[in-house]
Amino acid sequence: MRRLLTYLCLILSLAAFAQEAPSGKFSADASYFYGNIIPHRKSIQHLITGHPVGIIIGFSRKTFGDERWQSGYNYPDYGFSFHYQDMRNETLGEMFGFYGHYNFYFLKRRLMFRVGQGIAYNTNPYDKDTNFRNYAYGMHLMPSTYFMLNYSKPDLWKNIGVQAGLTFIHHSNASMKAPNTSTNTLAVNVGLNYTFGRSEEYRHLPENDTLAFSEPVKFNFSFKGGVNESDVIGSGQYPYYALSVYADKRWSRKSA
Repeated sequence: MRRLLTYLCLILSLAAFAQEAPSGKFSADASYFYGNIIPHRKSIQHLITGHPVGIIIGFSRKTFGDERWQSGYNYPDYGFSFHYQDMRNETLGEMFGFYGHYNFYFLKRRLMFRVGQGIAYNTNPYDKDTNFRNYAYGMHLMPSTYFMLNYSKPDLWKNIGVQAGLTFIHHSNASMKAPNTSTNTLAVNVGLNYTFGRSEEYRHLPENDTLAFSEPVKFNFSFKGGVNESDVIGSGQYPYYALSVYADKRWSRKSA
């Protein structure tokens, strides 16, 4: 009950912030989900003892064609979202995540596909003395990705709409620390959305220079690095580096 009140306060805070923003350009949504952890490895099957439940709260800015890319991708939304997930297993604990996301629309904007990427916090990671059964998470903080495919009907009653569909959530620390067998949650979700004010008209900027679009070959250099630990627990973290050199030729505004 205490967590639910916290989430409601967060939704009200988002609403108060958005009311100060230009009318019709912002929306908020909240969805409850219920699902299963996919048993992708035998080493985590003993951790699948219940059906995870949780909530996803999102805040998005709508696009209406002010820039050419917006109409080219059917006027997507972009924003940030928060998620809470009870894994329904004491060993796995609970997850709290914060994400940046994009919403893409299809089928006359009734089908919404969201891609979210961010970072999650686990309350009970592996510990050789107190939690040696948790082979899924080796550390508190980890990258996380989620996908949401929903039927969305905004403004069903005044500014309030509904949405429902499927959600997929991936938690993994990318082998920065062992163990890291990760978890994948597939769930069904249902929720409400709210649009702040009346939406603007969509605009389509003419792409009169698309056929004549041309750029020279570009040479690219990138240097990346990080830390990694093998699957052997306690083997230690070691740095790694990668230097890449490549060339590309762009033939349109979307492809190279």
